[in-house]
Amino acid sequence: MLLSIDWDAYSGCAEYVFDAPIWGTPDREHDRVQAWRERARKRAGKRSGGWEALEADFPLYPGWQALAQYAGLPVFVTLSHAAAEDWLRLYPGREVLNIDSHHDLYSQSGDPARWRPGNWAGLGLASSLIGSYTVRYPEWHTGLLVTEGHDLARTQAELEAAIPNLLPDIRLERGPQLPPAGEVEALLLVQSPSWTSPAHDGALFGLARALGATVLGKTPVDRTLMG
Repeated sequence: MLLSIDWDAYSGCAEYVFDAPIWGTPDREHDRVQAWRERARKRAGKRSGGWEALEADFPLYPGWQALAQYAGLPVFVTLSHAAAEDWLRLYPGREVLNIDSHHDLYSQSGDPARWRPGNWAGLGLASSLIGSYTVRYPEWHTGLLVTEGHDLARTQAELEAAIPNLLPDIRLERGPQLPPAGEVEALLLVQSPSWTSPAHDGALFGLARALGATVLGKTPVDRTLMG
């Protein structure tokens, strides 16, 4: 199988954080850096501080350290899932497991035929670049009502209404499990900076180095250097 890891499966938010990007945000340069500066300033108040001001509301959930088991496999790292088409063309027609806070099967905005972070999986299925697709939502979605992975039946019903022709090849799950390294052919590690806290960029870059990841598409941005 192919394994896709969106960093927002680990770099998430606490409950009732109403300016969290998981509620819905576009993927623009402003949302990748400036919006996070605004969130940090809001939490720091009059105190000077950096990205650490975000930590209470935007924690790094456990489990990501286990990704180190995939060292030695073909591993790619990229800024966003906009690069997924290039990855899939290297390994066409495979089973794909995407560990993510979003299903990435369709988007209600923009050109539906253009590959984007929100629709890459649906386009991959429609073009047979993906043989079958599973999205595994992180376990912390259980406690957050707003998340896609909180109520799988609700999310399934939304997919049935939007993309009924693709449903036979789609599976929704929730849990902490990672597949054994022996079952994974290649891994794509995606930063998704519009949805992930800059405070966790250091952990992401350290993981990418430990995995020997090759950049695919746009290079992830280390916002810890920006302050």
